Amino acid sequence: MGNANALRHGIGGMYFESKQYRKAAAEFAEVVNEHPDNVGARMLLARSYYHSAQLGRAEAELREILARDPNEDYAHLMLARTLERQSRAAEATPHRRIVEALTGQPAP
Repeated sequence: MGNANALRHGIGGMYFESKQYRKAAAEFAEVVNEHPDNVGARMLLARSYYHSAQLGRAEAELREILARDPNEDYAHLMLARTLERQSRAAEATPHRRIVEALTGQPAP
């Protein structure tokens, strides 16, 4: 990650910590545009979208993460929560089951 992207990542983290999720999403989106394989930045982008009620965008990022790494249990959990928040509980259920299978724990 170059200096500019490291700076964006840091600024995005500060925005996220201060609950300015739309601003955080803008920063993380730039990082993801430059480094599409950066799963950590994608997860932070998805979380920023989720917390700023950009649920369609959160869902898209989470699905992209899972396409790249189907064993990413936290992405399954976040996707389940995102779908539930959109009143799509039936679609969320398989992702909760996957979390339980991957972690050996009941999905929170």
